Amino acid sequence: MKINKLLKFAVVGLASVSILAACGGNETSGSSSSSTTEDGQGIRKVKVAYDQAGKPMTFIDDKGNPTGYDVEVMKLVDELMPEYEFDYVGTTNDDLLIGVEQGKYQVGVKNAFWTEERTEKFIFPQEFLGLSSAGLVLKKENEDIKDLSDFASAGFTLAPIAANNAQYTVIAEYNEANPDNPVKLQAGEEFTVDVVQWVNEGRVDGGVIIEGAFNGQVLAEEGPYHNLKDEVVYNEFDVIKTWPLFNKKEQEFADAYDKAIKELKESDKLRELSKEFYGRDLFEVLDQVER
Repeated sequence: MKINKLLKFAVVGLASVSILAACGGNETSGSSSSSTTEDGQGIRKVKVAYDQAGKPMTFIDDKGNPTGYDVEVMKLVDELMPEYEFDYVGTTNDDLLIGVEQGKYQVGVKNAFWTEERTEKFIFPQEFLGLSSAGLVLKKENEDIKDLSDFASAGFTLAPIAANNAQYTVIAEYNEANPDNPVKLQAGEEFTVDVVQWVNEGRVDGGVIIEGAFNGQVLAEEGPYHNLKDEVVYNEFDVIKTWPLFNKKEQEFADAYDKAIKELKESDKLRELSKEFYGRDLFEVLDQVER
């Protein structure tokens, strides 16, 4: 599929350059572009931003290529959308959010959760991208704390979470539903803090973390905190759907994504990617996912 797309671009390459030169057009940074093939079919090139530090969801591999669960799913989506060509742009979490909102990128992937606030800035498609395990990182001695209710009842302190981080919304939603047993929630200034280090140092009793991130930081032999594998634990409290974030002007693009991802969900490809990058098939618990 990719080869066919490249061939289509090659056929009209000189013609496209001539047309642009004649019109004096200049493409602005981050904008999408399109070409027209001999048969009149347009191919639109779009920028897909990804958080390059979001392993195993989104990251750059040892060969400098974009990968991770979210990225690999989008690559499969691209194969089913011949009218689009995806250009992957590695960036930071903050730039991704701002860039997609402003149209610098047409879509972004970052293991994003749904929040009401984000619907004001982005298009959430009809079909989710994947599933993510959210849990608490705790000291080994507190491994009996299994969920947010246990954590709140123990009166434990939680690592601060930025108010614009969807993890903050997850805890806030729990507190709203459980006013008699709330988690002590503190808004932090940074989007994320090093929760493993904070817990290990005793600055807080626990912190919210994604399972994939915990595995990469603690359980993986090359992880920066592998030396703490016997000192800290991860206890899952929820499995949450994750979404691509589309620019508000990209409804047609989001609709095309919906059609492609729906076709992929009828196969086992997303389950296979979940096993590859998360070490487990999170789709097995989809019936229990509420958010």
